[in-house]
Amino acid sequence: MRLPRMRRSSVSTRRSARANASRRMSSTAATSSAARSRTTGSTGGCERRTRGARAMSANGESLPSRVWKVALVGARRGSSYGNLTHADPRFEIAALCDVNRDSLAAYQRAIGLPDARCFTDYGLLLGAGGFDAVIVCTPIPFHADQSVEAMDAGFHVMSEVTAANTVDGCARIVAAARRTGKTYMLAENTCHRPLFAEWRRLLESGRLGEPIYAEADYLHPIPQLLVNEETGQQTWRAQRPAIHYCSHSLGPVLMLTGDRIVRAMGIGAGTRILPEGGVGGIDVQVGVFETAHGAIIKMTRTQVAPRHRPIHYYHIQGTKGFVETDRLGPEPGRPIQRGLLYIKAEMDHTRQVEWPEVDPTYPEYATMGGHGTSDYHTLLRFLNALDRGTKADLDETRAWDMTMPGLIAAESAQNGGAWMDVPEA
Repeated sequence: MRLPRMRRSSVSTRRSARANASRRMSSTAATSSAARSRTTGSTGGCERRTRGARAMSANGESLPSRVWKVALVGARRGSSYGNLTHADPRFEIAALCDVNRDSLAAYQRAIGLPDARCFTDYGLLLGAGGFDAVIVCTPIPFHADQSVEAMDAGFHVMSEVTAANTVDGCARIVAAARRTGKTYMLAENTCHRPLFAEWRRLLESGRLGEPIYAEADYLHPIPQLLVNEETGQQTWRAQRPAIHYCSHSLGPVLMLTGDRIVRAMGIGAGTRILPEGGVGGIDVQVGVFETAHGAIIKMTRTQVAPRHRPIHYYHIQGTKGFVETDRLGPEPGRPIQRGLLYIKAEMDHTRQVEWPEVDPTYPEYATMGGHGTSDYHTLLRFLNALDRGTKADLDETRAWDMTMPGLIAAESAQNGGAWMDVPEA
């Protein structure tokens, strides 16, 4: 995933926005309709966003929000959600943690946080407290331990994907969330791309019929993130089979259909492209999944096969028609996802369609996280759960559902592609 540039903003402006948050902010808007789908967003100075933008929630009801204090863990990818929480007066970044002192110092300067609220030790961060929730944006092997420790210490958690890199890690997250009663949310941002709001309406209307088959490919060559180009040393991603990183692919399909995967198989073990890249350098891996509702999902993953542009590709076949994205992805500078739609009862032929990557109903700063406005929408879903004191949409159970199939498929690939059951959380 692309790491966004850090944005700087005025601390005094931020405090002024915070003081006026309850007066200026309401949380009232649903995702934009198809009529607005060709509208794109704009960006400007961070200070202007903080002062003048009207924040929107991800639900259709008015609900006043308190100010939630968050600790940001992982200053690189974390800067994405840091930029958003720093700009939104309903949040306050109360602490920052990163083992890399340079990354920590750089983002500390960007948001104007005092030294006393910056940590290189996660245990010391939790012990210091002074916040309500932890946003975990560290490498995946740390997600389970850090999420569990935060919940056990009395804090809510929003964790980057995937939930964990082991079956045991997933199980411990589920157990901790249920034991402590704290809100846990998987920050699966692809679920919140505006196009999937349109797909949800198609499915809920019944126009596509019953979903019977889906494809969800993620083709993203990142060889430079598997092996350090200067030292030749493997990074942590070299220990992650491509098929492990499945939630960007499976997440939207499972969210749209309300389904879960019950069986999985995986294939792919060749390393002709980057033999020094460990299991993360496997050329291509394919997973096939069977759902509780009897649908079939196919997923193709690569972290090394040459491709331009990297893409997410989605296809849902129903009993009455299909919808799918194209295989080019949005063009640089034009945040529009193109695709195809066919509904047998309504159309003589397949139609070309477009969906936005930027929701024009959101404030200008909503694009500061990157990935269109999907990161912002993800953050709003967490805000919604915190405000209401309820489970998040993508809670520990759905985090399990969106992570576990990739772990099982990788094990299947190691065993010749045998079908394996996917346990329920």
